[in-house]
Amino acid sequence: MSRCENKENKSDMAIAMRISTVSIIWNVVLSLAKLLAGVIASSSAMISDAVHSASDVLSTIIVIIGIRISGRASDKKHQYGHDRFECVASIILADLLFLTGCGIGYSGIKIIAHGNYGDLKVPGILALIAAIVSIVVKEGMFWYTRAGAKKINSGALMADAWHHRSDALSSVGAFIGILGARLGFPVLDPIASIVICLFILKAAFDIFKDALDKMVDSSCDEKTVNEISSAISEIPGVCHTDSIMTRQFGNKAYVDVEIAVNPDMSLEKAHSIAENVHHTIETDFPAVKHCMVHVNPYHGNQQ
Repeated sequence: MSRCENKENKSDMAIAMRISTVSIIWNVVLSLAKLLAGVIASSSAMISDAVHSASDVLSTIIVIIGIRISGRASDKKHQYGHDRFECVASIILADLLFLTGCGIGYSGIKIIAHGNYGDLKVPGILALIAAIVSIVVKEGMFWYTRAGAKKINSGALMADAWHHRSDALSSVGAFIGILGARLGFPVLDPIASIVICLFILKAAFDIFKDALDKMVDSSCDEKTVNEISSAISEIPGVCHTDSIMTRQFGNKAYVDVEIAVNPDMSLEKAHSIAENVHHTIETDFPAVKHCMVHVNPYHGNQQ
């Protein structure tokens, strides 16, 4: 690993750690406040929402561990680096979200199945206030974490951002349920717990699918491939781009390119063009960890 690459990894790590620390602090405060509000105001929806926020603390810790391991330099046993450990962290996060969602959904269904809605306590105004505060804070955390994830191209951090968004949406569900219960429909409170469950399960599925795609060498999106192709075509000496293959590797990507050059030029000149392609792609596309270039002779009939 070059000094420049190592410096970039340290910078990315510092950003991820700062965002994760802020997330943990806010989630601890918010989950305790929502739990207290839920107990005092007799709201099952708010208690469920507090459990969701508490799970965010564990998920952020998993993200920290995943990013730290994935940031390690290549070694003899892992010659392509440790980037996929970030995907492992995302999959663990998705599993935790799934279990959390199932638990919250089960509690809501059990209350509804009981049937005696008249026995349900009407949630207090404190639960309603807690829901509003949670929506504002968690939506803010979503945008804050999302910006950091985009800056360092971190799948695990982006998963954590969507965890914040799912928490904000679940708080919207809690708000509607609590408000409905206070307006004379107490069954809406446990129904809100089921709605929260669905939001969480959807977030878990999306996170799991994204991590899985990055672990099974899925190609980059078409837009990125087209941009790479355009960049190569502008490099002097490249007569044609015969082939471009990409594969995602954790939060990075590998690119394999076949270019065609004038068959009459020297090997040294052809190698120089290939080196130019290699450096251009790795410089202009920060998500590309390595670009392998193969040179073919150009005969004017490539398609």
